[in-house]
Amino acid sequence: MQTASKKVINGWAMYDWANSVYNLVITTTFFPAYYAAVTSTVKFPDGITFLGRRFVNTELKDYVLAFGFLVIALLSPILSSIADYKGNKKNFMRFFCYMGAASCSLMYFFDEHHVTLGLMCFMFAGIGFYGSQVFYNSYLPEIAMEEDRDRVSARGYSFGYIGSVIMQMIGFALVILMPEGEMPLKLTFLLVGIWWVAFAQITFNRLPISPKTERKSRKHALVNGFHELQKVWHEVKIMPQLKRFLTAFFFYNMGVQTVMLVAIDFGIKELKLENSKLIITAVIIQLVAIAGAVGMSRISALYGNIKVLSLTVCLWIVVCIAGYFMQTEIHFYIIASLVGLVMGGIQSLSRSTYSKLMPETKDTASFFSFYDVTEKFSIVIGLFCFGFIEGLTNNMRNSILALIIFFIIGLLFLLLTYRVQKKQSVTLIN
Repeated sequence: MQTASKKVINGWAMYDWANSVYNLVITTTFFPAYYAAVTSTVKFPDGITFLGRRFVNTELKDYVLAFGFLVIALLSPILSSIADYKGNKKNFMRFFCYMGAASCSLMYFFDEHHVTLGLMCFMFAGIGFYGSQVFYNSYLPEIAMEEDRDRVSARGYSFGYIGSVIMQMIGFALVILMPEGEMPLKLTFLLVGIWWVAFAQITFNRLPISPKTERKSRKHALVNGFHELQKVWHEVKIMPQLKRFLTAFFFYNMGVQTVMLVAIDFGIKELKLENSKLIITAVIIQLVAIAGAVGMSRISALYGNIKVLSLTVCLWIVVCIAGYFMQTEIHFYIIASLVGLVMGGIQSLSRSTYSKLMPETKDTASFFSFYDVTEKFSIVIGLFCFGFIEGLTNNMRNSILALIIFFIIGLLFLLLTYRVQKKQSVTLIN
């Protein structure tokens, strides 16, 4: 195969531009800030009542988000199977895109009297984001040759960071123009949904539809996704390098995604940062992440993906240790910059490393469904552990410290992956 035209590559990358506004503006900045204000101890001194039990506000948010990830982890094998069997991943990508965007816009109606509405919209927006990501990721091996996948993957993340920063600045401008009240944050929720749908049309217009000759029978499509995952797992088990990499990814991703999802909550609760400073911090993270994604792509070409990923996981361990002892606003900015540096790089490199290690196959949707299910279950465990420890100790610092365990286990399996890789290289030479 040949790498697709620049028009198709940029069209694929534009979906990162479209949907990354959810990841930055909703999960990372505006929703945590708005949620903290709406569910503060002043308004809910005894905690938030949900399903007959009282929760710490951020603990409840972590549980709801974890449940959303669990739903998409269970649904994605079925959905990818249906998409694969009908031969049109694009329609399912479009469905989740619209569901996520609509959920973001409906957050406009979230207030202290409608906390459940806000949390449900937050959850369904996440399902829409990550559900569409299953199909988006599966296009990578179809449009890029192996030697180009690091570069193309990094381009997607770079587009995402640039687009999300622009939307972030629009939201920031609204906060400056309307400093009093909640309206600027609510308007930003509405605009995120519109942005997501509007720019996604570029992607939907440019991505190809699978040829009819490559489409499969629709028989047993609903259950076939799990059969496909089982087949993928059997292939993974006889590929030592891929098996160890996925195990490493499962553990270090628990830490990476959890830190990214709770970082702003930490700044709000532990350091009492103002909304404007949180927005500035999020912009810093995204700008540094662009350099991180592109830089690690180039470094990996020199030293290899596994070595660079191992170094990145070590930096994440440093981030967690520093986060536990963080006391001042300046500390938060410094650590946020380090998070940005390693955030984009580890996500982009993990995705492209997996695409390189997986066997040659036309059934890319099943392999990437397996990757996404692995990712989502790791996030469920990470978020649940973080929320549980905070609820138990009433201290987010203890939760951050516990994440180090996940990173250490991930690092150990990356080293085992490198060991297998080195043995295979020696065998080929001999």
